[in-house]
Amino acid sequence: MADSAPPGSRPAERLSAPPEGWRTGERTLRLLTVAVVAVVAALLTGQAWLFALAAGPAVLVALAAPGRSRPTLLAATAAVEPRRLFEGEPLVARIDLAHDGEVGLLDPGLIGGPGLTLAGQRVGPDHVELEFTAVRWGAWSLGLVDLDVYDSGGLSRRTVRVDLGDVEVFPVPTADRLTPVPVRLPERLGEHTARRQGEGVEVLGVRPHVWGERQRRIHWPSTTRRGAIQLIEFGAEQAVDTVMLLDAFGDLVDPLTGASTLDETLRAASGLTRAYLRTHDRIGVVSVGGRTRWLQAGSGEQHFYRMVQSVLEVRKDLGYRTPDLDRLPPAALPAGALVYAFTPLADQRIIDVLGDLADRGNPLVVVEIPFGEPAVDPQDQVEVWAGRLWRADREAIRFALRNRGVPVVTHQPGEVLDLAMAQLQRGRIRGRRE
Repeated sequence: MADSAPPGSRPAERLSAPPEGWRTGERTLRLLTVAVVAVVAALLTGQAWLFALAAGPAVLVALAAPGRSRPTLLAATAAVEPRRLFEGEPLVARIDLAHDGEVGLLDPGLIGGPGLTLAGQRVGPDHVELEFTAVRWGAWSLGLVDLDVYDSGGLSRRTVRVDLGDVEVFPVPTADRLTPVPVRLPERLGEHTARRQGEGVEVLGVRPHVWGERQRRIHWPSTTRRGAIQLIEFGAEQAVDTVMLLDAFGDLVDPLTGASTLDETLRAASGLTRAYLRTHDRIGVVSVGGRTRWLQAGSGEQHFYRMVQSVLEVRKDLGYRTPDLDRLPPAALPAGALVYAFTPLADQRIIDVLGDLADRGNPLVVVEIPFGEPAVDPQDQVEVWAGRLWRADREAIRFALRNRGVPVVTHQPGEVLDLAMAQLQRGRIRGRRE
């Protein structure tokens, strides 16, 4: 039995090459079949007029024979726009045919890959346009096109294979705006107000004037009330180092809604990443699963696309190895960086990873991606008690994390992540060192 190929793999590696050269077309076979049937019927029945019926298709084949007009050289080139797109967006693959003779009908046959669907096609005299729609994020192969080129009479054909190449489909980020911050911020200019004095715009309070300081920040109401010069104290504006930790140990699908935990993980993480990048923070990503992937923290719009590209193939990484965070370079998980862990909390290995992060002292927030409760028959007491035990086990996991000072928020699929993150705005996120 042949091994099944992983999603997004290139089908060209396991398909035989198309036949070379020109061969008989379907129209020729139909005409010759009619002629042969007519000859056999004439011989069996003795009816001479059936020979005239057999001669008709033979004459048509002879008259429509391409002769010297049939091309001897055929070359097809493909252009795909765009190569990067988001879920739900269309793309167009155009195949142009170059030849040195006369051709008739073009008949494309697509050997496609997953992740995209064929929405339509347009066939011209020397080109073919295929319209696709991206249905799921990932790094996908568009597949192969076996283009059947018929001669001007439609009696013979030749197949030209074209590889459309690969495309990258990005997840649609959730519309997030909230950017909670930790207690300690790195010494780097940004847009988040720190608790230490600086040159920001947010007022921290007032304090007595010290000889030699500038007096333009005098707070006159406090000065009048206290009888001594009081100055306004502003908070420094600093940036945040943030790391998105993605749980790729498995992909759980809710049987009722069809929602995928891996899909929701990447969409929510992408939305939160964009929110922090808008405030000029540095964002990194670490995906743990069969293979640990990371991208060190950076900023800017192009960094968002680099982050998504680094985790597009996590569906291929599902495995059984437990990651060792000590093997990550310091740039991938900076000390004191705020870590958001997106996980369904369904694997003991991710619980061990979260415990390791909590011990390191990084401010940590667990964003739980629910995957649905098991169906329970209310008439079956065994199933009812099993459902209660399942819910109690889930709550015990959350309690253990909160007991270690790790906040746990739940992101419901289809909702804006800000609804879950709002509770974190009440205060600053603390790590073990604070």
